[in-house]
Amino acid sequence: MESVLKDYQVYLFDMDGTLVNSEPLKGKALALACADYGSEVDFNIYKDVMGESWPVVTGHFFKAASISPELAEFNTHFRAHYERLLSESLELNIGAKEYIKQLNKNGKRCGVVSSAATWMVDNILDALNLTEAFEIVITQEHVTKHKPDPEAYNLALLHLNISSDNALIFEDSTAGVLAGKASGCEVVAIKHAFNGKNDMSAASKIIEAYDEMFV
Repeated sequence: MESVLKDYQVYLFDMDGTLVNSEPLKGKALALACADYGSEVDFNIYKDVMGESWPVVTGHFFKAASISPELAEFNTHFRAHYERLLSESLELNIGAKEYIKQLNKNGKRCGVVSSAATWMVDNILDALNLTEAFEIVITQEHVTKHKPDPEAYNLALLHLNISSDNALIFEDSTAGVLAGKASGCEVVAIKHAFNGKNDMSAASKIIEAYDEMFV
């Protein structure tokens, strides 16, 4: 659509699944953490709750694994597995780095708006040498309401002092797309192997790789 490919001033990116291939890694880390409690679960069940809040995600795994650990303790197990998997297998989605570099080169303002914890986002940006590419980073700790509530995107727009019609959002989940639309922005949805159960029909454009944005 022409409206999506216009010259925006601000480009906001969700992190997991949108910029990087971290969604399957997160699912695997959750399953490995469950295994630490003696229960085997298929990491693919994460597809059922991808994009949901952390209590919903962990609750889904606890139910499947028939375990009821303290969340803080479970998170410690999860973090250890997730950080190892990120160090071994983290990759940017196709064309993402080139697209962001082009936006930076053209003087566009870029930001990350993620529902993940700050440590997850910081680890990923540091590992990929992308920290300097983004003017603003909004994470789980900055908001009280989770996507599909638009609070995180509204906060980013407020901090950047920009109107919604001058910003474009990239997302990969139903909750994220709805949050972006609720903020008043146009949304581009990223389709990948792990988000097939997500309804992204509200997005203005759906792509599989960022080089499609140059078309």
